[in-house]
Amino acid sequence: MKIVTWNCSGAFRKKFEAISVIKADIYVIQECENPKECTDQKYSSWAKNYLWIGDNKNKGIGIFSSRENMNLTRLDWSNSFEDHSVKHFLPCRVNNEFNILGVWTHRNNSPTFGYIGQFWKYLQVNQEKLNNTIIAGDFNSNSIWDKWDRWWNHSDVVQQLNQTGIVSLYHEQYREDQGMETRPTFFFRRKHDRPYHIDYFFAGSEFLSRLKKLEVGKIHTWIELSDHVPIICEFHQP
Repeated sequence: MKIVTWNCSGAFRKKFEAISVIKADIYVIQECENPKECTDQKYSSWAKNYLWIGDNKNKGIGIFSSRENMNLTRLDWSNSFEDHSVKHFLPCRVNNEFNILGVWTHRNNSPTFGYIGQFWKYLQVNQEKLNNTIIAGDFNSNSIWDKWDRWWNHSDVVQQLNQTGIVSLYHEQYREDQGMETRPTFFFRRKHDRPYHIDYFFAGSEFLSRLKKLEVGKIHTWIELSDHVPIICEFHQP
């Protein structure tokens, strides 16, 4: 089982063929168009099996399967914390075997709870549902941006996940600390000298034990298409 997460930086209809070369079973794509409302026939034909949410038809988050016989069922998890709606989170059930939570965090017009704060809020109301779940996506966050006067920093979120047995697969494989990543996933304004690690796979021990390999895409392969590179996870079958 191979799963990819990638922020395509828009216009996915022009880029899906490039990511398809990876030959994954599941693609979690941020900033992609809604295939249902896209006039590009090749993209619509490729996206035969998918789930998608977004604020408008041109930019949202989608979970796509290359296997037409793979069942993707959207889960009814709460997007509201204390009457405030958070975004973007796309939970789904895969073949009634495990869950994937697609993530693309936003500022969401919040002066205090933007980006990782959005995920922190989502976590408070959905944490008990995360058993047997792979969390994948663009978190727009890293512990290097922790602030001393917040209780929902990146490090706090990672600690809360760890307390429930959910870990970052990248950090487990490469034995690196949060904030000390040597393989960036994002290049600010596509500049080689502005690298950051802000995309992640999180999962519990049932997936960590089956992890075959995790790879981070190379900048020279992807920089013409996006300011992000994909992360590819491959798992042994149970």
